Amino acid sequence: MPEIFQYEFMNRAIVASVLVGATAPAFGVFLVLRRLSLMADTLSHVALAGVAVALLTKTFAPAVALVTTTAAAVSIEELRMRRLLPGDAALAVFLYGALAVAVVLISIAEGFNSTLFSYLFGSVLTVSTTDLWWMAILAVVIALFMVLFSSELAQVTFDADLAKINGVRVHLLNLGLAVLTGATITVSMRVVGLLLVGALIVIPVLISLRVTQGLTRTVVASSIIGIFVAVTGMVVAFYADIAPGGSVVLTAIGLLVIVEAVAVARRLSNRSKNHQAVEMQQHAHAHESHAHGSDDDPEEGVNAGTQSHR
Repeated sequence: MPEIFQYEFMNRAIVASVLVGATAPAFGVFLVLRRLSLMADTLSHVALAGVAVALLTKTFAPAVALVTTTAAAVSIEELRMRRLLPGDAALAVFLYGALAVAVVLISIAEGFNSTLFSYLFGSVLTVSTTDLWWMAILAVVIALFMVLFSSELAQVTFDADLAKINGVRVHLLNLGLAVLTGATITVSMRVVGLLLVGALIVIPVLISLRVTQGLTRTVVASSIIGIFVAVTGMVVAFYADIAPGGSVVLTAIGLLVIVEAVAVARRLSNRSKNHQAVEMQQHAHAHESHAHGSDDDPEEGVNAGTQSHR
């Protein structure tokens, strides 16, 4: 048995990586396609403010973070839908406001300590059995949400106005998606960390968009890629003794670079093949024209000789 599986805390961390890697990018597809990638980053900073409140009040940090992210998600969506603030402006206000609150509360509390750093960057030692249960429940909820509302999510993603005309309850669907984003960030902060969880939501989606076509295939591929980068990053973090959050994100970015490089190489190869094909066609056409010209010369000579004889 490999050394990594001999430790109970690593077994829990790997199971957590599978759950987080499968769920985070799954609904990240809808955020990326709707150009709301900043939503994940904003809610992660809101969760940091919730953790700071928990450290100051000596309460259970995940519960406080879940409440704050849910409240922020609902508030952002209300501001967007009621057009009180543009979408990007609302996200910016909550992002910087939450970060400011977190910095102030952390300075009032004990400051930066090992507990806070485990929430910021992830820690394999802090993943408990309770965390796994919460992650499993969230995975089931997200799966049910996406299965039950798959058609509505597709309509809202590609044309929200048309979806509203077709009777889709766009506002409630957006609220559900935003709340699930906040919940995923909250349960994922043990594995990836609050500062980096947004990358796990977005980067696997960017990779899957390069290698698949169709919404359903993209969602499935995003989950598979998310599991791969989360587990691989966790294993690398164990053997290299580095922060798991950074390891997971760097693994995802490395895979994205490889996929982009392959796409560029394939594009250049296709362009070269097309260029060669055009050159061959031009060469064949020139050869054919030359052959026709050679065939015409004898006829012209004969005609000229006949005319002079006459």
